[in-house]
Amino acid sequence: MPVPPHVDPLSEILTDLKLDSAFFFNAEFAPPWCVHSPPSRDYAPHLSPRAGHLIIFHMLTAGSMYAGLDRDTDRVSLSPGEVIAFPHGDAHVLGSGAGVHQIEAGDALAHVRRRGLELARFGSGKDSTRVVCGFMALDSQLGPAVLAGLPPMLRVSLRQDPSGHWLENSIRFSVTQAAASGDGSRAVLARLAETLFLEVIRRYIQQSPEAVSGWLAALRDPALATALSLLHNRSSEPWTLAALARESGLSRSVLAERFKSCLGYSPMAYLTRRRLQLAARLLAAQQMSVAEISAASGYESEPAFHRAFKREFGVPPVRYRTGLSKPQETER
Repeated sequence: MPVPPHVDPLSEILTDLKLDSAFFFNAEFAPPWCVHSPPSRDYAPHLSPRAGHLIIFHMLTAGSMYAGLDRDTDRVSLSPGEVIAFPHGDAHVLGSGAGVHQIEAGDALAHVRRRGLELARFGSGKDSTRVVCGFMALDSQLGPAVLAGLPPMLRVSLRQDPSGHWLENSIRFSVTQAAASGDGSRAVLARLAETLFLEVIRRYIQQSPEAVSGWLAALRDPALATALSLLHNRSSEPWTLAALARESGLSRSVLAERFKSCLGYSPMAYLTRRRLQLAARLLAAQQMSVAEISAASGYESEPAFHRAFKREFGVPPVRYRTGLSKPQETER
């Protein structure tokens, strides 16, 4: 059964990747050089205290470099126009050449923040490497759930087609403009960062092996892709397994079995988690009453919503919202 032409399950899932903020570092390195980046959780409080998750990416614009996970002897070589992303914020290393003292990115964070987007040069010489490093803070609820199906490191090229060229050039131009004058360029960069990461995921899925798991594998199954799109796009509707199976073109038992095999949850359990994650996002936004959020989340009664929310998050909705509104202390 083909996916209906109006259904774009990938877009529906990626819509959940709401960017809270983005930060950039523009650098030039003269070989040989090596930078070690600790897990993003170690320095996320310094960049975005309320960030639920921090994604890291590096876009190579000139020269060459290698990249790899921390303590992993395997390294991948990058060429200009390629992006290496660490969706789970894993510790990693970047470099070019051998026999050089390793720079600790965490130790240099304060210096990096003071410079903003002004080009930071490390060493001098020929064949230098230019990299735009990005840090994207996602909300605490839906972001990690979407990223769960991705590997620790993604590598894609932006120079395979005109759209990739446009995106790379747009980021390079905006970084230069923001460093020179600001004037709204940082807001543009935040949107471009979001676009870049979504493009990285799209390109990874296109070139990924058949052995992918989670929602990536589900997207390869037209019936599951349809079911996922419906649960993401129309989560507040009163879905039953029978109705979802009918829309997906499968029997109830086959849909339930294939869905759980790929995603680890039954369709209805997946829907419940999604509704409550959306509700948590709405509570954080502080713009709707709990009763309004209950209705928007697909619950017919507010008490039922309270019980379900407490089971998922350990506290009722009002206490959850109150906890979010309290100021958080940050390290100096």
